[in-house]
Amino acid sequence: MFVLGLTGGIGCGKSTVSNFLATLGARILDGDRVARDVVQPGELGLQRVVERFGAEMLLPDGQLDRPRLGQLVFSDDQARLDLNALLHPLILQRLRADVARALADGVGVCVLDVPLLLEMALAGDCDAVWTVECAPETQVARIVARNGLTADQARARIAAQWPGARRKAAATAVLDNDGTLAELHARIAQLWQRLPQ
Repeated sequence: MFVLGLTGGIGCGKSTVSNFLATLGARILDGDRVARDVVQPGELGLQRVVERFGAEMLLPDGQLDRPRLGQLVFSDDQARLDLNALLHPLILQRLRADVARALADGVGVCVLDVPLLLEMALAGDCDAVWTVECAPETQVARIVARNGLTADQARARIAAQWPGARRKAAATAVLDNDGTLAELHARIAQLWQRLPQ
């Protein structure tokens, strides 16, 4: 099985790439979904968040108040580092178990779609790493439109990730998403043809 790491800056279009790879036959392992799963009620991740940040991070129904936690960790570097230290080991454990399941299922290409793939040192689990990139002003506009954040909040989220130049240097291929969707799909298809399957 070929394990492809997929990363990219927030708002660069990683989900668009991931969705297209799924149509080509890849099994997608969604890091964002796993990150949400580990903080569900009854999960160790949620317990750790409450222990570190307090019960005020919970909604009345016991769910994590994601916007409130996001507001805190994207305005406080130490809080973000603490959160990552608490949750990343749980996320890595689940993703690696998902990769093992994909291998057992005979999957040809498995995509680890993880925004912080490089920051989490998950690249070593991959046979190749692709990063999706676009101009910073495009990122800001997309985040504001998609997430309803202010431009300053969007920039804070961008700043919390590795800079695009650092991701590009660590990746085996770069997908530029400043053009049309057709251009992006053509580049993905070109790279896909080179993968051993």
